[in-house]
Amino acid sequence: MSTDTEEQNGIKMREATIRDLPILLEFEQGILQWERPMAPNIKPDPVSYYDIKELIERKDAVVVVAYDEKEENGENKPIASGYCKIIKNISYKLPEELAYLGFMYVEPKYRGQGINGLVVKHLINWAKERGYDEVQLDVYAENESALNAYKKMGFKPDLLTMRLH
Repeated sequence: MSTDTEEQNGIKMREATIRDLPILLEFEQGILQWERPMAPNIKPDPVSYYDIKELIERKDAVVVVAYDEKEENGENKPIASGYCKIIKNISYKLPEELAYLGFMYVEPKYRGQGINGLVVKHLINWAKERGYDEVQLDVYAENESALNAYKKMGFKPDLLTMRLH
């Protein structure tokens, strides 16, 4: 998966590198801004969800970015991101390990074009190449657009966390 792959309409995927870190940190803040209305218990800024550098460097994880080959920036600037990492499952559930997806972000001007679906499919393939069939992700219950997109891809709701505050 270290090479670029043609996906659709000039959108290509590649593994993220440390050089992508500045824009990936911007993507993370974009995710936080989007999710704050759905999660009033997120701490005030500055806050971070991920250790992106560590995810890029891990052997049991991959961070991928999508880029628009048609953009004439000459540097394959990321327009979307996602990661897959292998995690231990809850002790009373099978399988013992699974592939966990996160860090799904698409630049606003590219939304609605199926790019997140390309990222997710790419990550699922990465997991399957390593022998993992169980793939999970978290999504806020109020995020109907994401819920619908993931359901179309075959994901099914599992345990729903409820909170009272």
